[in-house]
Amino acid sequence: MERQREIWIDTLRVVACFLVMMTHSNEPFYLGGEGSLILTRADAVWVAILNVLPRASVALFVVASSYLQFPLHYPTGEFFRRRAVRILAPFIIWTVVYALVWGEPVQNFKDLLLNFNYAAGHLWFVYMLIGLYLLMPLLSPWAEKVGRKELLVYLCIWLFTTIIPFIRQWAGGAAPVIYGPSGIPNAAKYPLWGEASWNTYGLFYYFSGFVGYMLLGLYFRRFVGELDWKKTLAIAVPVFLGGFAICSLGFLSRVWADCGGSFPVEGPVGLAALWEGPWLNDTFGVALMTIGWILVLRKVKGDGAFYKTIILPVSKASYGMYLCHMLLLGIISAWLRAALGLGTDGVLGVWTTPVQVFGTSLLSFVGVAVFCVLVQRIPRVGKWIVG
Repeated sequence: MERQREIWIDTLRVVACFLVMMTHSNEPFYLGGEGSLILTRADAVWVAILNVLPRASVALFVVASSYLQFPLHYPTGEFFRRRAVRILAPFIIWTVVYALVWGEPVQNFKDLLLNFNYAAGHLWFVYMLIGLYLLMPLLSPWAEKVGRKELLVYLCIWLFTTIIPFIRQWAGGAAPVIYGPSGIPNAAKYPLWGEASWNTYGLFYYFSGFVGYMLLGLYFRRFVGELDWKKTLAIAVPVFLGGFAICSLGFLSRVWADCGGSFPVEGPVGLAALWEGPWLNDTFGVALMTIGWILVLRKVKGDGAFYKTIILPVSKASYGMYLCHMLLLGIISAWLRAALGLGTDGVLGVWTTPVQVFGTSLLSFVGVAVFCVLVQRIPRVGKWIVG
């Protein structure tokens, strides 16, 4: 028997799914040319706003999984069996689809032995999620007994790790970019607290990353009671705006430093990787925005007709939507860019870019939602395709 639905979690999934598509709708406005390209000053500002607003999307998905699954409700074997049907089967199907339709299929399948298809970069999420699922059985006995103060201590340690990227930048200056075999860049890390060329497992290694969002979901489920709207907004609004400011201003400061006051600014893909630093998932600003989103979304209680006919079916199909959305989003984005033009030279002037971002997001979301909801209703087959 299916457990009682958490209405706010269903809403969170729908919101997070739209935010993911909004994130990817922004990418053409700073990724292009040799790898990195921002055409105008206005586009830089739009990206700093419209690509920061949705940056908590992946963290919200992790919080949802933690809230519902952690600590485990089933024996370990049953937990993994259920997760395999829900997560692995659709992932394998869509991984094969992307390998066949994007890039060189033979090379794609060879690459899949070692990693995801980089042309479908959003699939990295599934590997991270499976890693958290592997960890959950180990931490579940502790999670069942942990007290509020103890959990807060661990959350504070994790929150500290979210500012380590800024400490690295301050300590190491402009870090060089290292290119791996895939060509995907990674900024060299200034070693801190036990890290060295022969050891990457420093003091805070095991407390950092997405495990913090897993603990955050646990904390909200067990220790955060009902808050009225006044108290919710009094906390959520400044927390979210603070996180937004950190991410947005951090991005703009890096772009401004590289453009020398003139646009367009262009460079290899490693340049965009450095611009993205302030809004990565393991940074303080994103953590703050995630907390703000959770506080507000927890207030969603209504289970009326809109919930039953729209929110619930889309929530159930949200994983499949995440997996397949790039196939439609890329087409819509290219169509809108061709129809409306680029940057301030577009038919809507300075508003061309935000209209394209929101238009791509909305059309992709609606199209993918309809497709995945209908596919999921196919008896015995739908769950294998969209989860």
